[in-house]
Amino acid sequence: MEEIHVLKKLTIAFAASAAALLAATTSGMAQSKLKWAHVYETSEPFHTASVWAAGEINKRTNGRYQIDVYPASQLGKETDINQGLSLGSVDMIISGSSFAAKSYPPIGVTYYPYTFRDADHLLAYTKSDVFKELAKGYEDKSGHHILAVTYYGVRHTSSNKPIKSCTDMKGLKIRVPDVPAYLAMPRACGANTAPIAFAEVYLALQNGTVEAQENPLTTIEAKKFYEVQKHVVLTGHIVDHLNTVVSGALWKKLSEEDRKIFTDVAQEAAAKATAEIKTNEAKLVDFFKQKGLTVTEVNKDEFRDTVLKTTSFESFDYRKSDWDRIQAVK
Repeated sequence: MEEIHVLKKLTIAFAASAAALLAATTSGMAQSKLKWAHVYETSEPFHTASVWAAGEINKRTNGRYQIDVYPASQLGKETDINQGLSLGSVDMIISGSSFAAKSYPPIGVTYYPYTFRDADHLLAYTKSDVFKELAKGYEDKSGHHILAVTYYGVRHTSSNKPIKSCTDMKGLKIRVPDVPAYLAMPRACGANTAPIAFAEVYLALQNGTVEAQENPLTTIEAKKFYEVQKHVVLTGHIVDHLNTVVSGALWKKLSEEDRKIFTDVAQEAAAKATAEIKTNEAKLVDFFKQKGLTVTEVNKDEFRDTVLKTTSFESFDYRKSDWDRIQAVK
């Protein structure tokens, strides 16, 4: 009897430890650790909304996904993190369509200067058939999926020399991202462009390697470019946006239910950041004036007409038909 009792106790103990081991293994398998990367500062809405989204996905999936957000180029420059989606070094990123266009050129048509009238036109485009077709083209080519679009701001020019017209940019040494469409307006106006990495722009302006750059007012403020520039010129040449992109490898693994959670959360985060950017942008002209910078309005029609005359859509592998359809979006 005693032997049977001992045997029973051993069997129960073995079963309990096996169950505990199985639970631990299942729990380990159930939680996926993901990396979300971007190049923006921790103070910017793109980062704070990403951190919120990471926590919200964790909550809505009952802890099955733990997402760590890496800001400020910690996992590489913008080109690196885009490549990282394919290499498996990152799972999610926030990045512009200009970089998506390196995989699928037509999606970059939104960077042709003066494509969008304003932020509302851009946001209407993200709900249009032309956006859906371009996003699908990018996914078919790269394998990666665009979850959401965030308004980034209207790109303007900051400079150490006054600019009142397109011709005033002739010979200007200006930093522009190494993306063809960004180069279109400065080059059409005769500027000399330099493709300095985003993280190195402040130093390049400070030491005179370049005398100008272009970015939204919110970025000029966040990166403190106003400390090393004398003029803000409201060229408004690109109404910019960022995509929240999930790697093809991760997207394939997600259940339909999890895909919906990732999409819903990314879109809610994008809406939060967009609202914050719009609010911040509205205050910044006065902020720069208070900092002693000269803020200049220019005739945008002159800039746009110069670009249209000198820069073909085909030279970027864009389709003018896509641009025309975007112009028609209300």
